[in-house]
Amino acid sequence: MSLRQYEYALAVAQEGSVTAAAELLRVAQPSMSQQIRGLERELGVELFARTPSGLVPTAVGRAFLREAEVAVSASRRARATARAGAEELVGELVVAVQLGFGTRQLPGALGALRRRYPRLEVTVFEEQSSAELDRLCRRGVLDLALMAACDRSPADAHHLGHEEFVVVLPAGHRQLAAERVELRELEGEPWVRFDRDSALDGVLMNALRDNDLTPATAARVSQTATAVRWAAHGLGTTLVPASAVPHGHEHLVRPVSPVVSQPVIAVLRQGAGPAETALLELLRKETWTASAEFLLA
Repeated sequence: MSLRQYEYALAVAQEGSVTAAAELLRVAQPSMSQQIRGLERELGVELFARTPSGLVPTAVGRAFLREAEVAVSASRRARATARAGAEELVGELVVAVQLGFGTRQLPGALGALRRRYPRLEVTVFEEQSSAELDRLCRRGVLDLALMAACDRSPADAHHLGHEEFVVVLPAGHRQLAAERVELRELEGEPWVRFDRDSALDGVLMNALRDNDLTPATAARVSQTATAVRWAAHGLGTTLVPASAVPHGHEHLVRPVSPVVSQPVIAVLRQGAGPAETALLELLRKETWTASAEFLLA
């Protein structure tokens, strides 16, 4: 067995098909199929069951994949640590970001990190669910997670600051005349909301309920940029982190009253190496407060 086979099996489990997994890893589909079959022969078990909806891990497959995930992560970190020099890091850094948070701050920190360590490869993915981020952190799959603080936040999390939320209004909306929008003035507005299990939708719903508003849902989306663009085209109003507003839409953004904000934390894997430690320090240097004022300046 090889770590490459482990990576292939994990990709198939994630994507639900060999074809999609091969595209994800940029390898030939026949080669991946052969490697998966070889792995099953060597183990003497069936890792995946074929169903109408795609390939699904069997019970023994799920058990195997849990350990494979740990092995692949450990191997990647061992390679990075072994290659770390005084001013050089080689390897992969895996960062997960809760959807909508750190949209402006993370690219700046990663840019500085890559300039310092040009041979370091960074993989970043967005995750909507704080519960899933928490699970991935506990499994040791992530090197660093950037997320909103919640009840399940680890005790050793690093507080970075606060993300202020802003309202995005359709072009020509009457409240654009105000410097700061009173949430109660949005009674009866249709809202562009987010997927039901996302942290962003939770923030929006809590803010509206705290102000005695019952939202009329115009649409649900998965991405903050989509929500902003749909609001701009008149589909409804939305509420997003200030740093997540795409360039060119700042004129439709207003801070809200009462202020809506979320504390942002970084969670590092246990035994964090020099790459994730350096990224944390760079994130600390980014501006995390007064996000709405920054946008409107």
